[in-house]
Amino acid sequence: MAAAICIPIAAAMAGPLLAWRGPVYILAGLAGIVALGALLFQPLLIRGDLPGLPASSARRVHRWVGGTLVVAVMIHVAGLWITSPPDMIDALLFASPTPFSLWGVIAMWAIFAVALLATLRRRLGLRLRNWRISHMLLAMVIVVGSVVHSMLIEGTMETMSKAALCALVIAATTGVTADLRRWRKRGPLSPAAELRPAPTSAASSER
Repeated sequence: MAAAICIPIAAAMAGPLLAWRGPVYILAGLAGIVALGALLFQPLLIRGDLPGLPASSARRVHRWVGGTLVVAVMIHVAGLWITSPPDMIDALLFASPTPFSLWGVIAMWAIFAVALLATLRRRLGLRLRNWRISHMLLAMVIVVGSVVHSMLIEGTMETMSKAALCALVIAATTGVTADLRRWRKRGPLSPAAELRPAPTSAASSER
């Protein structure tokens, strides 16, 4: 996990694409890499795939990483707004001629929608199962939009490390998506507990 996040950042810092850029643009670009890396952690946390984290801790870290994702996206967008306001206005209005802008803005609004639903879920009276399904659908939009946005743009990230990180994000998200049917069938347990595979008979006998 450390390599998946740190290698793209190191490759971006060592690459020629940032050589003549200002500090605000560099900060915005690095915030985008952090946001993409956060997308790798989220499905692994919700499934309980990271060793050494009990379900309660994994859920707590999942929320913190989600908050980090929102902040990173805001820094990314704010930095690009400062460096090129006309381009950002076109992107936010879906009037940009560059396709990567469209995918990035779609992912951004989906991220904000997830954060808003997570904050207001109890006030809105959403049932846990409905929340999980809506959360998953928005997460899929976020991942697809972010990956396409990252792969189309030639900016901060180095190509090979970017492709590897995007592939890992897709693989991790696909694993959680495949468990969506299991979410529907089981009772209202925690997501990490529900998605953890049941122990085999041999493992159960050893315990």
